[in-house]
Amino acid sequence: MGNKSKRKKTWQEKLEDSKDLPKVEEIKGKLEKKWGKGTVVIPAPIEVDEIMKMVPKGKLITINQIREILAKKHGATIGCPITTGIFALIAANAAEERANKGDKNITPYWRTLKAGGVINEKYPGGVDAQKKLLEDEGHTVKQKGKKYVVVDFEKYLVEI
Repeated sequence: MGNKSKRKKTWQEKLEDSKDLPKVEEIKGKLEKKWGKGTVVIPAPIEVDEIMKMVPKGKLITINQIREILAKKHGATIGCPITTGIFALIAANAAEERANKGDKNITPYWRTLKAGGVINEKYPGGVDAQKKLLEDEGHTVKQKGKKYVVVDFEKYLVEI
């Protein structure tokens, strides 16, 4: 009948769909215990992608640095840890989607690490693909327990 199945959005469409973001909200309730008093910016996905795009070859950035940049940009106390991580994942998948179509100028998502220099295993190709990309750019990756970290990653962090 009138029930057409909706086509699943591409990663690129998800990246470009800002809904009503960015927005800055007061930190309330349970989150105040976790994050402290103040305000939190919930960024637009494209903002996270734009920051990830700025990391040159040989350099690295962490999700926490991205959150700091977003907080500064929007005059908030912190950048939202949850949405920033999700949007970085969307940016990574959108980049891979473009790469699969032959686009060479993609967001270098493998240069965006978790806290402590940990490779994000949820990015396209998992740890193995990113380890290769990072090693190709001169970084050393070591296994630490179940995680993979870039050795001396602090030396390569971009200046904010």
